[in-house]
Amino acid sequence: MSGLRRSLETYYGDPARDAAMDAFYADLVHPGDLVFDVGAHVGDRLGSFRRLGARVVAVEPQPLCARALRTLYAEDPEVTVVEAACGHRADPVRLHLNSANPTIATVSPGFIAAAAGAAGWAHERWDAQVEVGGTTMDALIAAHGVPDFVKIDVEGFEDAVLAGLSRPLPALSFEFTTIARELALRCLDRLTGLGFTGFNVGLGDEMALALPRWLPAAQVAAYLTALPHEANSGDVYCTSRAVRRPAAARRGGAPRAA
Repeated sequence: MSGLRRSLETYYGDPARDAAMDAFYADLVHPGDLVFDVGAHVGDRLGSFRRLGARVVAVEPQPLCARALRTLYAEDPEVTVVEAACGHRADPVRLHLNSANPTIATVSPGFIAAAAGAAGWAHERWDAQVEVGGTTMDALIAAHGVPDFVKIDVEGFEDAVLAGLSRPLPALSFEFTTIARELALRCLDRLTGLGFTGFNVGLGDEMALALPRWLPAAQVAAYLTALPHEANSGDVYCTSRAVRRPAAARRGGAPRAA
């Protein structure tokens, strides 16, 4: 419970961070859009999507986080909370919990193995497990419609989420870490196969794109491969549609918790 409280304190109540987030996502999310927030945690991105006028399906497998989302958005009919882990099949899965740092709960044993002994990660402990329900991107689309934007942040399970998607979408983002770069490269391959053509990168939790223009997947793969380990994490943004000029000069936010 203390970890959840810390997350709520970190991600809520910072107007400057909220403003920077809204300015950044305004290039990708528009009023009336449908957004899937896959790995919603306590909903800081969800809040931004709602401020931008989007309807949001928040997918979160952690029971405490899902409960918090339902409480925070109980009066908002434009938010739907799905308590499940998104993956390649709609089967129950075992979720590994980190009670001190719930932002990095994961379904992936490989992610936990990659973190073991890695600089900046060695102190992390996944100290509990819980079985949670499963879903897929295709199942979410069948239930809620085709999203205009999808945010995926599932700690080493991003490739499984994309394996459960069989159609192109206008735009999405997925998290990467420097302890599991090969996973990001698999995601890029999958998205290229689905018809995505433009890619960019946001480092850490900065509300900015690191590259001056949208690039082919191969160039972004080379960029991710060359990043120093200390870069730690970030998000790859992917589009199959025309997008306005990246807001490369926009800054804001706090470093992502490791």
